[in-house]
This record gives sequence, structure tokens and C-alpha cells, in this order.
Amino acid sequence: MPNITDNLADIHQQIENSTKNIGRHQTDITLLAVSKGQPAMAIRQAYEAGQRHFGENYLQEALEKQHQLSDLQDIQWHFIGPIQSNKTRKIAENFDWVHSVDRKKIAERLSAYRPEEYPPLNVCLQVNIDREESKSGIAIDDVKSLALDIASLPKLKLRGLMAIPQGRPTVYEQQQPFATLKRLLVELQSCSPKLATLDTLSMGMSGDMEAAIIEGSTILRIGTAIFGPRQYPKNT
Repeated sequence: MPNITDNLADIHQQIENSTKNIGRHQTDITLLAVSKGQPAMAIRQAYEAGQRHFGENYLQEALEKQHQLSDLQDIQWHFIGPIQSNKTRKIAENFDWVHSVDRKKIAERLSAYRPEEYPPLNVCLQVNIDREESKSGIAIDDVKSLALDIASLPKLKLRGLMAIPQGRPTVYEQQQPFATLKRLLVELQSCSPKLATLDTLSMGMSGDMEAAIIEGSTILRIGTAIFGPRQYPKNT
């Protein structure tokens, strides 16, 4: 069983070191603990160590864990996996963030199903930054149009962009797609008053965390470095 508390401390130290080297502040970055495939007790242990943001890819698995952890009132749940239309209602009702919006239809359904008494759902557009057929995400050329559409939806708050680049062997090479995503965010901020408040770059995982920090990541998605390997099969 991994020592989740120690692992979190190690990652926070890495974030502090990386941000200090480039003149950023550690507080500018949210650590998102990717808890897919992990039991509720592992999330609880991370919570007790101070972690508050957790990312899930599979809806049914996430709902089961949310039920088991319903006593943790200030926990923040992020949906980071591909979204099927028939699951938009449950996602809109049970998550604080969605990082993987890549279609207008999905955004409209999330807005329509977000309960009126809830604050707007924080969303990011997933960009297929390396144009990989095997990955979800919108093409770079289509981001502006979709961003403007989403910014007009009443129960969503468009926060920024997310990407999962191809693996690359060096920090310098890893920086390149992240730099592209950052430039895209800056372009969106300047193209319309509706998008001027975008503030989020959800990018960087265990293997490319340093490169993501250098290029301005505000949310790091870290899983196995915190929890170790998945402990049970995924559910959809």
C-alpha cells in the first residue's frame, strides 16, 4: 500500500521547487489527484492529508465513491474523462468541474441539466493538441468557435483549456505542446470580452509535470505518483 501522505508531500515539494526556479508561486497551481481505479479509502487518506481536488474518468465508479465519501463536505470533484451524451445529467448534477468538453451538444446538455440551485459548472475545453485519432478533443482550429458558444450558456463557466499530449522524452520536447495550448488560451482571452476571464490550463501529469509548470499550467493531474497502480478494474 503506497504512503499517500508522503507521496503528496513529495509532489508538493516538486511543485514548489519547479515554480521557484521560474519565478512562479506554488499557490498558482492546483494539484488534482486523479483517483480513477482507486478505492474510497485511498481518497479519504489523501483528503486527511490536505488534498481537496479529485479527478475521475468513469461516471459510475465516481458516483459510488462520492456516496461513500459524502461526509467530506468541501471535497471538489472533477470529471476528466470522455463524455457520453447519456451521462451528462449525472455529471452536471455531481461534479464541480468538467475538463473534457469537446462538443457543443455536450456543453448544452451539461448546462441544461445543471441544477438551478447550484453554481455554474466549471468547464474546460479538451484540445486534441497533437491531432491524435485515438484521443478525444477538439481541433485547434475549432476552439474559438466552441469557446464562444459555451461562454453564452447560462449554467456553465468556461475556465480554460485542457490537453493530453503525446509522450515525449525530454522536458524541452514536452514543453512544445503545452506552449501551444498556452498561446491558444492567450488568443482566446484577447478575442472577445466573453473570454477575457479565462484563467485555467489543465495540463501536466506525473511524467511531464515540470514542463507543464514551465509553460503555465494551473491544474496538474497526478494519479499514480500519489496513489500507486489502480487497485480495481475501472467501471464506466
